[in-house]
Amino acid sequence: MENSTLKPMNSEQLREYGHQMVDFIADYYKTIESFPVRSQVKPGYLKELLPDSAPKRPESLQDVLNDVRQKIIPGVTHWQSPDYFAYYPSNSSTAGFLGEMLSAGFNIVGFSWVTSPAATELEVIVLDWLAKMLKLPNEFLSSGQGGGVIQGTASEAILVVLLAARDKVLRKLGRSSLEKLVVYASDQTHAALQKACQIAGIYPENFRVLKADSNTNYALVPDKLQEAIMNDLSSGLIPFFLCATVGTTSSAAVDPLSELGKVAKANDMWFHVDAAYAGSACICPEYRHHIDGIEEATSFGMNAHKWFLTNFDCSVLWVKDQSALIQSLSTNPEYLKNKASQENNVVDFKDWQIPLGRRFRSLKLWMVLRLYGLENLQSYIRNHIKLAEQFAELVCSDHRFEVVAPRTFSLVCFRLIPREGDQDNGYKLNYNLLDAVNSSGKIFISHTVLSGKFVLRFAVGAPLTEESHVKAAWKVLQDQATILLTDQN
Repeated sequence: MENSTLKPMNSEQLREYGHQMVDFIADYYKTIESFPVRSQVKPGYLKELLPDSAPKRPESLQDVLNDVRQKIIPGVTHWQSPDYFAYYPSNSSTAGFLGEMLSAGFNIVGFSWVTSPAATELEVIVLDWLAKMLKLPNEFLSSGQGGGVIQGTASEAILVVLLAARDKVLRKLGRSSLEKLVVYASDQTHAALQKACQIAGIYPENFRVLKADSNTNYALVPDKLQEAIMNDLSSGLIPFFLCATVGTTSSAAVDPLSELGKVAKANDMWFHVDAAYAGSACICPEYRHHIDGIEEATSFGMNAHKWFLTNFDCSVLWVKDQSALIQSLSTNPEYLKNKASQENNVVDFKDWQIPLGRRFRSLKLWMVLRLYGLENLQSYIRNHIKLAEQFAELVCSDHRFEVVAPRTFSLVCFRLIPREGDQDNGYKLNYNLLDAVNSSGKIFISHTVLSGKFVLRFAVGAPLTEESHVKAAWKVLQDQATILLTDQN
């Protein structure tokens, strides 16, 4: 049947080809450790390997899969490899994969309730489930004025809440006040906020980036925030938005939500909490205290696609006041009007996001919650944190290395200690170590800069990672360090 014409859709052909694709993917996972973790290709490699125009006649699936094996896989960085420790994790799981398959099967575009009632209603229900797992305040549940919505990424989540906050103020004070609006965050906040400000038309000079340092383990200091706000008020500016982070990108620092929230409240500001990475850990009672003070927040986001076994993309955003989002983002063209929406008794998620169209993403989150259950998800998180603790101990056991920031979740920040009087404080030394381990293909890690130090980041969180992989990764780092230090001498 391989050579018979592939119809646009045919259930028997789908069954046959679908089985082959599942086998191909399962084999990929079975052999994933045999590939270099970080792709080792040079820019432009693929142009040399593929024809310069699309085929006129259909080709066979086998030919395409052979090309995937020979031409695409070499250009893939294997985020699902057990030896992947870069950035933050991006989890795939069997449950998440099945949900993604089902979503592709239905292939609906769920912008309003009527376009697929189940897509809207399941999203509302699973986000209430997840909010209860995180013990979020009731104001974030759909039963009140608030509720949850799935965005593509945390960057989108930050943008939509920034727009909602901006428009709320401008409705009150008039459009001409835009030039006076001020946004506050620490210098550890994700660059997504800067991009959101650019898109939202916040004046660049009104974006306050407050310095956080090692004295507070890179958390934002409430007094610094208060001081910046007082300065801006005395200059006739309008403080309106604060973004705090639970689990910063560089070092997984945790901003003090309660105190920051009080400052935001006293100044009538929108308070957004970005827990893209570390939010997942807060389903464990022993880590829930990291979001104490969340009752002060106006909105809260976490990425189920990072460390919660849900395939990309699935970024969850909860707001206390859905009307703020809707007033900022809704449109009501004639061609989308329908009885259910006009009777005002349904949620139309198109009004909670930037695009109109949206995928049936709640399916995969629902499958993850049902096929794993709370207890297994908690064990999953705890295991990664335990592995990170073990890695930190290994680093401390070697006098050539140091841990640079406290380990709170499953991220370890560390570096090779430079020699006395080193010209650039170990920058080049650690850059070279990073380059050497990543070029070996055995592991993949990434870096950051903290207090002027070039720091290596080891983030545990891939679903297949076990203790043996962490130990092997440490050995790669030690061996490369030995070579570098020998060359240096």
